[in-house]
Amino acid sequence: MVAAGLPLGPLQACPESDPQHAVWALLETVTDPEIPVVSLREMGILRAVRQGADGLEVVITPTYSGCPAMEQMHDDVVGVLAQAGLRARVLTQLAPAWSSDWITPQAQEKLRRYGIAPPHACAGASQDKVMQFARAKAQGERLAVACPQCESLETTEISHFGSTACKALYRCLACLEPFDYFKPY
Repeated sequence: MVAAGLPLGPLQACPESDPQHAVWALLETVTDPEIPVVSLREMGILRAVRQGADGLEVVITPTYSGCPAMEQMHDDVVGVLAQAGLRARVLTQLAPAWSSDWITPQAQEKLRRYGIAPPHACAGASQDKVMQFARAKAQGERLAVACPQCESLETTEISHFGSTACKALYRCLACLEPFDYFKPY
């Protein structure tokens, strides 16, 4: 359990001795509505499970503050717990801001197999750093994003926004396949 008011950074595995282990196991089945091959926990969206004054509280942090999938995530979390006879309240926590560094290595591999290039690591993302600024690419500088289909680094950004605002649209120059790249935050 997490004490109320403490900032939450990347999650560690919930030990089986933790009384909330069964709840975490149920929540592991809740997938990202936009990327159904990864769970909310694997994406780092699921932040905490704790006992509140009015019962169980589940804390989630969106990948960005305007994420249109938040309502669906809320409903999915409440639904899976209700099926198990548990009543819970879902709280959205915006600080610290979600970081793509919170995506587990397993989820990064699942993203790749699903056809989405996983994000590059963000330098210095931590629970102490609430705000981060993106470094502008120098003119002519190209981000090397590997194609999830053929692994070629000969790729190019077609649009800074892909199927969702948290992804960019790329095309592989080797196999000519378009693909999403999950932007690092």
